[in-house]
Amino acid sequence: MSNKLTVTFDGFVLKPDTPLELEPNKRYVIMLIAEETISETRAIANAWDLLEKLIGIVEAPQDWASEHDHYLYGTPIRI
Repeated sequence: MSNKLTVTFDGFVLKPDTPLELEPNKRYVIMLIAEETISETRAIANAWDLLEKLIGIVEAPQDWASEHDHYLYGTPIRI
């Protein structure tokens, strides 16, 4: 069984936004994902949008582009 549901956390208890049809006294596994995270993921329409969001996030040496083999595979630096 797999259901998607939204809940509100009041600081102590998770309260479902809609009634649940669950078997009483049965254990369930719940995966929690913040609604904002889902919205951000849906906003990325394609790979270019994702790459654009990542621009400037990764810190790397100035010569990263020209010496990527050195940083990835340990080959000697080309001077």
